[in-house]
Amino acid sequence: MDMLPKCPANYTPLTPTTFLKRAALCYALSHLSHYNNVQFTWSQTYDRCRRLAYSLRALNIAKNDVVSVLAPNVPAMYEMHFAVPMAGAVLNTINTRLDAKNIATILRHSEAKAFFVDYQYLPQAVEALKVLMLIEGSPQIPLVVVIDDIAQPTGARLGALEYEELVLNGNPEFDPVEVTDEWDSIALNYTSGTTSAPKGVVYSHRGAFLSTMSLVLQWQMKSEAVYLWSLPMFHCNGWTFTWGVAARGGTNVCIRNTCAADMYHAIVQHKVTHMCCAPIVFNILLDAKPNERRDLVAPVEILTGGAPPPAALLEKIEALGFHVTHAYGLTEATGPALVCEWQAKWDNLPNESRAVLKSRQGISVLTLADVDVKDLNSMASVPRDGRTIGEIVLRGSSIMKGYYKDPEATAKAFRMVGGENISSVEVESVLYKHPRVLEAAVVAMPHPFYGEAPCAFVSLRKSLSESEREVVFSEDLPKNANGKIEKFKLRELAKKNSTSSGSDSTPSQSSPAAKSQRAPMNRGHRKHPQEPLHQEHVIAMSRL
Repeated sequence: MDMLPKCPANYTPLTPTTFLKRAALCYALSHLSHYNNVQFTWSQTYDRCRRLAYSLRALNIAKNDVVSVLAPNVPAMYEMHFAVPMAGAVLNTINTRLDAKNIATILRHSEAKAFFVDYQYLPQAVEALKVLMLIEGSPQIPLVVVIDDIAQPTGARLGALEYEELVLNGNPEFDPVEVTDEWDSIALNYTSGTTSAPKGVVYSHRGAFLSTMSLVLQWQMKSEAVYLWSLPMFHCNGWTFTWGVAARGGTNVCIRNTCAADMYHAIVQHKVTHMCCAPIVFNILLDAKPNERRDLVAPVEILTGGAPPPAALLEKIEALGFHVTHAYGLTEATGPALVCEWQAKWDNLPNESRAVLKSRQGISVLTLADVDVKDLNSMASVPRDGRTIGEIVLRGSSIMKGYYKDPEATAKAFRMVGGENISSVEVESVLYKHPRVLEAAVVAMPHPFYGEAPCAFVSLRKSLSESEREVVFSEDLPKNANGKIEKFKLRELAKKNSTSSGSDSTPSQSSPAAKSQRAPMNRGHRKHPQEPLHQEHVIAMSRL
């Protein structure tokens, strides 16, 4: 059998860009996207992507060059997920809620050759470019391409290049740059910095392809699904559903803002079947005003992740007609890595019991070869009892290639590292059961006897009276652009308050930390150097 080699007939490198060509053939006249009054078919989109890829090459964008984009969920953002790799380049989608300094840092670190900017974010882009020019040793300033609104053009420009003009002037017969090695890079995504400093995470064509196939299969996304873009495409390439919708010949419903009115309107008008979001979007849907809300005519599948949704919140959102699947993931794992794989026998359980089960996630996606939870001291696998605390480790083809320009961090990620105790999730779940609680986050704070103790930060619903605010203030908790609570900021605040208020006192009520209840925490969260657990493709990250 060793005498049967690979050849072009039986082996082709895996890449998600092939999904677009297939969709253009199988669903040529089906609507790929809806954005306000603008619609495109799959055939038109394949044409547009080939044109844009040609124009990128004409601008001297070569293989492995980074093309950055700062844009909301508009058709251009979707098209670039295909056009950029079709030109042989690497796509870098930038978090739209970052400030100019952070945007400039990403442009500098990635050495972006082109910078596509939606007209809405031109002010941030201009400031970022000014910052970039002032940084000593910065690479050449990237070419700037403005993405004007395709439904209602504004005429906004920043230089001579504009997105639709590049598409119009491109060659529809352009042959995409062939992927000869599936290990080639397709995307560069920067971590949100929730638990540590942001890093550039590199995805391969192979990893992106397999992650896409895994998620559409495990989420049971049928052909011609209607997908609402309530999840930012800049977040792990929309959890790979930028490519996944093409794989199923579905319809993309693009919206600029994830406000209640726009989401409900889009769901009803386009008969949305699927959407992804962080749990914070549940609150947006639940708190919709009467004139914003619409009755759902059919169940809508929601894949949620980014923060653990409490059972009480899941129960409320499903009562509106949404069917929730809970996932756990991280940028380094190409988005979702673990899911709650539902079993039919659970359907007959009481609503509260079903919600508790649904809030869990621990079954690996199909692209992972191994997932485990390890004891930080012994490195032995902990019991699979749903209670024992440990460190999550992942191994498989959907794991990142590594951190861009950071071999030390890459080596550290591919062996065991310590992290925060995941029992904070259990405490948060209890807090969320209180009807007055809008958001909750639990972090560790210094304690003179236990070493560390839990500190709860709670954001209350605005309808509360002043007399009901005895435990915490009702300020908004700090979040990143993905809707995840930034616990590293809360940990710093808890530490500061603990130091300033004395070793035995609770945090001062002059801060969002207000009063906190203390109890000893399991000390498994402390970091210890460890020997490598597996060979390559092993990553361990703390779960918050």
